[in-house]
Amino acid sequence: MNTKSAEFQAFPNQIILWYRQNPRELPWRGTTDPYLIWLSEIILQQTRVAQGLPYYYAFAQAYPTVKELALAPESEVLRLWQGLGYYSRARNLHACAKWIWLENGGVFPDTYEQLLLLKGVGSYTAAAIASFAFGEAKAVVDGNVFRVMARYFGLDSDINSSRTKREFEALANQLIPKENPAEFNQAMMDFGSRQCTPKNPSCEVCPLMKTCFAHTHALINQLPVKVNKVKVKDRKLNYLVIKCGSEWVWNKRSSGDIWEGLHDFPLQDKTTNLPAEVAHAKPIPKSYKHLLSHQRLQAEFSEVEIPKENREALYQWCQQEGYFLVAEKEIDELAKPKLIVNFLNDQGI
Repeated sequence: MNTKSAEFQAFPNQIILWYRQNPRELPWRGTTDPYLIWLSEIILQQTRVAQGLPYYYAFAQAYPTVKELALAPESEVLRLWQGLGYYSRARNLHACAKWIWLENGGVFPDTYEQLLLLKGVGSYTAAAIASFAFGEAKAVVDGNVFRVMARYFGLDSDINSSRTKREFEALANQLIPKENPAEFNQAMMDFGSRQCTPKNPSCEVCPLMKTCFAHTHALINQLPVKVNKVKVKDRKLNYLVIKCGSEWVWNKRSSGDIWEGLHDFPLQDKTTNLPAEVAHAKPIPKSYKHLLSHQRLQAEFSEVEIPKENREALYQWCQQEGYFLVAEKEIDELAKPKLIVNFLNDQGI
């Protein structure tokens, strides 16, 4: 690619001009506090702004500084994250806060290379924090930026390839102006999310239309190129909703599977020495579906009522199987995956 061409040289200024004419007010814009910028970037990974905004407000209010987040119990952090998905983000967020506060003297890393060492922080997030908080000229490259660059410059490499990612990052770092890197990065992200959208982009009112490769060659729907999509596997979950009076049996999910650290019910096929009452379990007609990045879940629930006089035997069984009893009034305090929340909502819990 000719980086000395007029189109290449004009691109940053055109993007920044569009951004200045189409400002979007967001609570983390205008601040240079690396903690708040980091918080917003972690929340917005795999998440639309509209969905992430209330979570940002909730976290910023509950934990206004890295100290409060570091000292919070993990269960509380996961409960506040509930419904946002990709829960490893919340666990990494908490682990990083503890490291910054307890191991790094409460000082937030202030360079791109140092930020990359934080758990859960990749090149995109590190570049965002480095440029927004510390003015370092490191370009952010996310899905929106991939799309803008692929279409404008006519780049047809597979964006799922790590090699392509490095090529795009190198190109973006040639484009980014040294005097205002934060504004350029914000402009690129906003332009991709609001103007150069995945479907039906606003080409007719786009300031880059005349010099955009994809538009002039009728390749808008073909760029960017994305192959080798992740194969989604089907998985069925057969839950036992075991109740004894006002108490319910709950399971805390461990590592090595989905929803680590969250709470759901015992799975029938992974539970041994089942109480005799399970033989009379009452299936709930409605099934629940939930799509994860790698799995397509279908959950079935069956209710089991244990007589109160058998409560001690149930408690002993829970101890043996690694489950625990929770009073119905305390269920809301548990951090739970969205699928379980939907089931409970239908049950009026």
